[in-house]
Amino acid sequence: MQAAVDIGTLIVCSEGVLGKRPHIKGARVSVQRVAAWYKKGLTAEEVAERIGTVSLAQVYAALTYYHANQAEIEGYLAAEKAAYERAASENQSL
Repeated sequence: MQAAVDIGTLIVCSEGVLGKRPHIKGARVSVQRVAAWYKKGLTAEEVAERIGTVSLAQVYAALTYYHANQAEIEGYLAAEKAAYERAASENQSL
């Protein structure tokens, strides 16, 4: 029988890793990235398969974190989108 895993240990914020944003422990995969794929319609299974280095349990932990802290993660997603749009606009100007 496998020992129970405290899901609270699967998502961390580490100094010097991904700007201290929440991520899957040991994987350098942000909750923000998992949430973005989920919002595009990918299932948790598809996200785990796409990443390839995380378990389904880790993806579900990231999605749980997203749903419990949606305003925080949506803020990161909005900032990422704004930065992308700024860069695209600057490249068009060149």
